Formats: sequence, structure tokens, C-alpha cells
Amino acid sequence: MGFKCGIIGLPNVGKSTLFNILTKGNSAVANFPFCTIKPNVGTVPVFDERLNNLAEIVVSKKIINASIEFIDIAGLVKGASKGEGLGNQFLNNIRETNAIAHVIRCFKDNNITHVYDKVQPKRDIDIINTELILSDFDVCESALLKLKKKIVSKNQEIKKKIEILEKCLKHLTQCLMLKTLNLNLDEQIKISDLRFLTLKPTMYIANINETKESLFFLNQIYDIAEKEHSPVIPISANLELDLIKMNEIEQKSFMNIFNIKSLALNNIIKEGYNLLNLITFFTVGIKEVRAWPILNGSTSIQAAHKIHSDFSKGFIRVQIIKYNDFIKYRNELKIKEIGKFRIEGKNYHIKDGDIVNFLFNV
Repeated sequence: MGFKCGIIGLPNVGKSTLFNILTKGNSAVANFPFCTIKPNVGTVPVFDERLNNLAEIVVSKKIINASIEFIDIAGLVKGASKGEGLGNQFLNNIRETNAIAHVIRCFKDNNITHVYDKVQPKRDIDIINTELILSDFDVCESALLKLKKKIVSKNQEIKKKIEILEKCLKHLTQCLMLKTLNLNLDEQIKISDLRFLTLKPTMYIANINETKESLFFLNQIYDIAEKEHSPVIPISANLELDLIKMNEIEQKSFMNIFNIKSLALNNIIKEGYNLLNLITFFTVGIKEVRAWPILNGSTSIQAAHKIHSDFSKGFIRVQIIKYNDFIKYRNELKIKEIGKFRIEGKNYHIKDGDIVNFLFNV
């Protein structure tokens, strides 16, 4: 299973530009609504300095980063939940993702049209979030009707799901996102098959320039995101697109001149990884050093299956070395001698930075 983060927003806010920055690809960018109809999908590597450190110690021939998928979804407009602007199709595209990157335009430019004529980030966020809420309302109401038709007095699972959905419907009726309902983990699992849009973890990406007005807009987004406990990442999309087209020397020179500390795209990739609740484990060898993304809380048998189904079918045990121990002692035999080398079974919960070696028999 791939880990997918959908890029959403109104038309002409910079979604396709952002997608090109992330993927260094060629997504269509144009000054009119619905330039993107079919979603563009790009696999984006997650930079992790630990890979380079491991590869240096074992003198590995190849480094393979973890990756996540970013999906450039066409712009939503008011009425999308009722089919406006091919809205139902685009909302279904979002429903297929695991997390959301919501791009908001925070700059004025007479050469780039705004679908509602005037740049107002707070209103733009309200439009998108309202369409997500309305779409979830329809899904929730439909699911409730179906469950109530098949209810059996002794079926406690169905009755529990109905209770949760009734609570969700009441919340959505107040035009509130489900992520503010504080459902517990068990409740979320029971309704996970419905893939509610307003339950998906979200980051706000503010497309800014260096004007005071842009910074004023940015502060509005921080206020909105704080109430949802969502992260905000500012980015000057056109500037970063220019930067990634430069060679390494030109890029460093430009960033020094304009005092740019780091590329915002790295923050977006990192935050996307966090939103998806992923951790990284490593396989280390002379042929390759590789980072594997996996859901936080996964067991060693699930990690084994991530690498190859044979590893999980014939699982015997897993050998674990902690990243920090490997970096400190730089030698597997030394790590064994001092008792830092661990043998675990199939129910061991993989930790971020674990270096694993699966023993199996098929």
C-alpha cells in the first residue's frame, strides 16, 4: 500500500506549481480554472541524513530513500459537493488519499486570476472546508440510512456504529469538521471504511510572497490552523520552482544572497510524512542501505511483509540494532559484545530508526 497525500485548494492557488516543486516534474500549470482534470501522481523521496551516515559506515553501493505519493487534485469550487466544476469526481479523488495538503493563495498578482476575483485566504479556506463538510454529511447520512435498515436488536457492532455516525451527523450539521469532534481511536476505526474527508490529517500550505499583506494573510491562516491543531507551512512557490531548476552551485549562491535557510519543499515532505503517522526502519548492507516507511505502531511481522511477503510467511525472528548504537560503535560484532544487539519475535513494535535483519524460512 502506498502512502498518499492529496494536494487540494481553489483553482489557481499554486497546487500544480507545488506539485512540480515536490516531484521536479512537468505537471501542467496554467492561468485558468481546472487546468488539472485528472489527478497527477508523483512519488517523492523523503530525505533522511541517517541513510548517508549508515552508507558511509558499511560503504554501501546504493542508497534508497523512503517515499510518499503526492497527488495533485483539480481545484475545488463552491458547490463542489453538489457537482459544480466536476466537484464530485474531485472529492472522490481526495477520499482516496490518507492526508491532505491544502494550498491557500496569500498574494495578489494582477497577472494571475482568482476564481472569486479577490484574494481572501480566510474565505477561500471556508469555501473548501465547507465543501468537504457537505460531502461528508451526504456520506454520513447515506451510511446511517443503510445501517438502520439492516439493524438487528442484538447486533451491538451495528448499534455502536449508528451511535457514532449520529454523533458525526450532528457535528457536520453545525458545519464543523469531524477532526474537531475528538472521536477516540476505537470510534475512528469503526467508521474508517467511510473515509471521511474532514477526519483526514491536514496541513495548510500558504503560498506567499514577501509583501506585508502576504504576511498578514499568513497570520490569518495560523489562527485557523491552531483551532484544528493543523500545521502551517509558508512557501513562495514560484521562487522555489526557480530554485529547483538551478544546479547545486547556483542554488547555494542564490540562497546565500537572499538569506534563504532551507527549501520549504523539504518541510512539506517531512510534514507529510508526519501527517501520515509514519516512522522509518532501515535495512543495511553493502549492496544497499534502504529506508522503509511504515505506520507507527506496526509490528515486526508487518515490517517483514513490507519488504517481501516471503519474509512474513516464513518469519522466525528479527534482529534489531538501534540506529544510535550503530553510529556510535560502527561495528555489528562490537554491538553484540556489549549487549546492544536484540532478538525479537513477530509481536515486537518497530521503533523509528530500527535497523532490522529478518530471519525466515520458506
